[in-house]
Amino acid sequence: MKRRAVLAGLAAAGAAMAAGLYRFIEIFVKHYPATPYDDVLRQLADREQATLLGASVQGAPEAQVLAARLRTAMPDGLAAAARADIAAGRLTEVNGWLLPATVVLLAALAAKT
Repeated sequence: MKRRAVLAGLAAAGAAMAAGLYRFIEIFVKHYPATPYDDVLRQLADREQATLLGASVQGAPEAQVLAARLRTAMPDGLAAAARADIAAGRLTEVNGWLLPATVVLLAALAAKT
């Protein structure tokens, strides 16, 4: 066996192990089950924490309505929408915290999915 073939095999095995670690252990990136609202939910850095916050939101509409509102409210992303909410005074209280309305709606959507 040639040295080049052994090195190529070791490189392929290393790449396969790295891909497995990346995908299944979730060290680098969290992987969530697919939902019809992933285009909106991908704006979240940590969906688990958003789910905890969203569970506290009272009177949130259904997931389809939330997603439709968020798609129109976030054309430039979550950060821009949150800044616009703060500038316009659109704040919502959740558990004693005043949060931008877009952030609250996104957290409520995460809790419903």
